Amino acid sequence: MSEPARIGVLGRGTVGGAFVEQLSERAFQVEAISGRRPEVAGVLRRAEGDFAEILRDSEIIVELIGGTSPAREYVLEALAAGRHVVTANKQLIAQHGDELFARAREAGVQLRFEAAVAGVVPVIRVMQETLAATEITRVSGIVNGTTNFILSEMASTGATYGDALARAQELGFAETDPTEDVGGADAAAKMAILARLAFDTPVNLEDVTFEGITEISPEDIAYAKELGLSLKLLGVAERRGEGISVRVFPCFLYGGHPLAPVEGPFNAVTVEAPAITEITMSGPGAGGVQTATAVLGDVVSILAGDAPVDHARARLEVVRDVSSSFYLHLEVADRPGVLAQIADVLGRNGISVQSVVQRGLGDDARLVMVLHEAPESRFYGALAEIGELTFLRAAPRAIRVIEEEFL
Repeated sequence: MSEPARIGVLGRGTVGGAFVEQLSERAFQVEAISGRRPEVAGVLRRAEGDFAEILRDSEIIVELIGGTSPAREYVLEALAAGRHVVTANKQLIAQHGDELFARAREAGVQLRFEAAVAGVVPVIRVMQETLAATEITRVSGIVNGTTNFILSEMASTGATYGDALARAQELGFAETDPTEDVGGADAAAKMAILARLAFDTPVNLEDVTFEGITEISPEDIAYAKELGLSLKLLGVAERRGEGISVRVFPCFLYGGHPLAPVEGPFNAVTVEAPAITEITMSGPGAGGVQTATAVLGDVVSILAGDAPVDHARARLEVVRDVSSSFYLHLEVADRPGVLAQIADVLGRNGISVQSVVQRGLGDDARLVMVLHEAPESRFYGALAEIGELTFLRAAPRAIRVIEEEFL
């Protein structure tokens, strides 16, 4: 009989506990696939275990502590000691990926992180292995289940952002402090990882511009429905000439976009390339059992001898000013010449109007526009001018629109 595969586990919270349980329950299946039966060599948590002993007794270290310290130090030491590492830690990979990948290459071991992005959706494995030799042009993703649930709740019930957030917290889809999720930082870390894989280039968290959903109103969603649009918090990493753009932002999608139907706490990622057109993967994006399943999948891949492709990377320029279409919501006084003045500002900035919806009279008048694609610097210049017009009753609201559809 072959030697058992000894697994050291760092952290035993929700995910760590689920992983240890799955490792025991599915040991027979893992052995059938890989030829080796896994067993836990030790568990490290605040009141249990010693890292040095666990490292000595393990051949694979599974890091489920979260955060970057002491996780970074533990992972670096494990890699240097010749141990394969599996982690679900998105911030660790997004902030310290260059250092960790270099250490893994030097030691000739694997660093796997499928569970760090989109939960059980196997986007990392597909990009590292199935599409390793494919020239990817764009990766778009709904990679935060909390925000997708909130936006879905607002769209289906008419709830305010605050009420939808409270509902998400009640159901366990949002943390007590949801700042990282609703502000876009969680999705930004995941998009940094996906961009790195898609374009074979170092992408750090500071390279990703991001916005959240805290300013979204039910009115925006209601108007969007009239225009055939649905609202998502989207991450987009794409080639722009000789550079790349990596962003997270709330945006409207038309019905023909593959991410438009994704509702509730689900995640989904679309990968685009000339050779494949597009591939969309979706599934549960969070939860202890789901994340642990992705972690176990990485462990099985290591034991089965599958090695992901990890290229030496050259840095690409990060492009900040990209072209986008926009939804524009204006609360105005209903008097002659209002639309003409707005159209004049947009026209002078090279921005054309695709559609207009007008509602209300007198002091309750509203203009809702969808604008054709233009450089964002020009749009925001126009928006600043519009914001100075005397007939506006509130600050303009703008949300990006993705016009692309796959039909």
